[in-house]
Amino acid sequence: MVDLAVPGLSALKRLCSVTLFLSQLYVLSGRGSLMTTEHSKQQFVSTKGVTSPSTNTPYTRATETTEIPSYVSKCPSNGLCSKLPPDCMTCKTNFSCVYGKPATFDCKIKPQIHCVDQGNNEVENFTINMTCQFCWQLEPTDYVCTNSTSCMTVSCPRQRYNATCTVHDHIHCLGNRVFPKMLYCNWTGGYKWSTALALSITLGGFGADRFYLGQWREGLGKLFSFGGLGIWTLIDVLLIGVGYVGPADGSLYI
Repeated sequence: MVDLAVPGLSALKRLCSVTLFLSQLYVLSGRGSLMTTEHSKQQFVSTKGVTSPSTNTPYTRATETTEIPSYVSKCPSNGLCSKLPPDCMTCKTNFSCVYGKPATFDCKIKPQIHCVDQGNNEVENFTINMTCQFCWQLEPTDYVCTNSTSCMTVSCPRQRYNATCTVHDHIHCLGNRVFPKMLYCNWTGGYKWSTALALSITLGGFGADRFYLGQWREGLGKLFSFGGLGIWTLIDVLLIGVGYVGPADGSLYI
């Protein structure tokens, strides 16, 4: 019995030694990984707190840019303030002015504009004299309007069209300098009254006058009827002579 117990104790001791060794190895390996994890965390925190020089955005000073207003090109420098175009100044409304009468207005030049008074002194505030009237009440020679090529100039009654008018730069007036206005149709397509009349007298029997004016249906009618046996030709001479018959596109003669 004693001989059998001794080998059993030796095997048990070896098993305990192996178990202890494995347990220590497991603990050591667990601590090592934990230490590695904690070390990596500390290293991440430390690297997160320190900013890499390569990621720093360099400080660039913003360059100051001064834009030149569009009205500056219309305003001559060092000229008389009273001679500047209206776009170069802002004026106060004179509520005491009488329509159609000369009035004085207090004005101030706009930024980046330089002008002088009668004594050649640079000033910002000055006065101008102009007629008390709105821009749409000016004479037709004081503004320019858009033209329409789609309305009939030869019609009864005369047709009108909606035009957009703009006051000339050297004209002073009250209100908006761009305004709508109803105007009579007044445009030309390049047809000459003298040419139409000459064709009507000489070749009217063949419809040449009507063909020239763009009225090809009437021209064919005159051509195949020999000018309506001369009657139609005489009538067209009178109608073109007084300007009653005009170009087919509705334009005026030149």
